Amino acid sequence: MKLPFSKEPSPDKSKEQVPTAAIKVMHSESNCIELLSEALFKFIQSVPAHQPIVIVCVGTDRSTGDSLGPLVGTHLKKLQSEGIHLYGTLDHPVHAMNLSETLTTIYQHFNNPFIIAIDACLGQLTSVGCIQLGDGPVKPGAGVNKELPPVGNMHVTGIVNVGGFMEYFVLQNTRLSLVMAMSETISKAIHAALLMRQRWVPIPLVKID
Repeated sequence: MKLPFSKEPSPDKSKEQVPTAAIKVMHSESNCIELLSEALFKFIQSVPAHQPIVIVCVGTDRSTGDSLGPLVGTHLKKLQSEGIHLYGTLDHPVHAMNLSETLTTIYQHFNNPFIIAIDACLGQLTSVGCIQLGDGPVKPGAGVNKELPPVGNMHVTGIVNVGGFMEYFVLQNTRLSLVMAMSETISKAIHAALLMRQRWVPIPLVKID
């Protein structure tokens, strides 16, 4: 889980190192899936066919708010999206305790992978329920003051609740219905973007790691 804003001046710890979202849209908008899938396609259409696309869904099912990532991974696994390698589901989550190990495994198994990071985040009240997509990595754990490695060549994050105070409590008291709805929207958008990519380049069969 990451916090998308910070006042810290240090480039290593400030959330300002995370690029501004290329798109930010409320999950309940009627054209949300279309907007997100088109934006994601613009990122991945330039990825060569030989470069593996790895999706890392960060989070844990032990926290309602932080379960967004594993839920997205579980939905993608059910959709059987082609052309990706998937890490992070409800059964096998990628979280603070195994994130570094998972990234090491990815870079050992794949040559120059293009990593799409999926994570929950906290934000302003007016942004709760928004999904944002942008270039560059996420920094999981930043919103709850954990030092974890950045993840991703690009990111998709969902603002699940309000940030700035008692983050652990806020995550635990996030509405499951919101997280479920956002996870379904994100997974459908990713799946649609991958289908669009199939028209451009030949891709290998899906492998669930």
